[in-house]
Amino acid sequence: MLICGVDEAGRGPLAGAVYAAAVILDDARPIAGLADSKKLSEKKRDKLALEIREHALAWAIASASVEEIDRINILRASLLAMQRAVAALNLTPHEVWVDGLHCPDTGLKSRAIVQGDSKVAAISAASILAKTARDASLLELHERHPHYGFAIHKGYPTAAHLAALRQHGPCVEHRRSFGPVKALLKL
Repeated sequence: MLICGVDEAGRGPLAGAVYAAAVILDDARPIAGLADSKKLSEKKRDKLALEIREHALAWAIASASVEEIDRINILRASLLAMQRAVAALNLTPHEVWVDGLHCPDTGLKSRAIVQGDSKVAAISAASILAKTARDASLLELHERHPHYGFAIHKGYPTAAHLAALRQHGPCVEHRRSFGPVKALLKL
């Protein structure tokens, strides 16, 4: 039975798209060291992301834009990114297993698994691909807007990011529906 693991990265940050990945692992080619991406070092995530791309039966990464996040909210945008990732797979899974409480509408049998990224290898793999793709996009964003420090905080609301927001105001990649950004826009 083909199980597709799905997870997202980037629900909490104040800037950038939310990313999701869908992965169908090959039982004949297990990948050692899979875990929740947040519990792995950047170096380990990058190494595992390469292995996942090489050894998985199928994988896909998708996103939902800042505009979509602001228009439909972050939960629905995360589900949209997940739906896009599953739709982009070159194999159709028998079931979709998703980290968290909610499943995207894929038209396939689905199961939400709380802390699935720590319990299910395919979800761990999806977590890693989503996180590394989002981090890469934030490095590109840093190149365009270096004064915000995206390469360091990846868009999360750190003290340095909030200080940069106050000093420079939001850029086009900031989520205007998120409290700290919304508050600055009202000044």
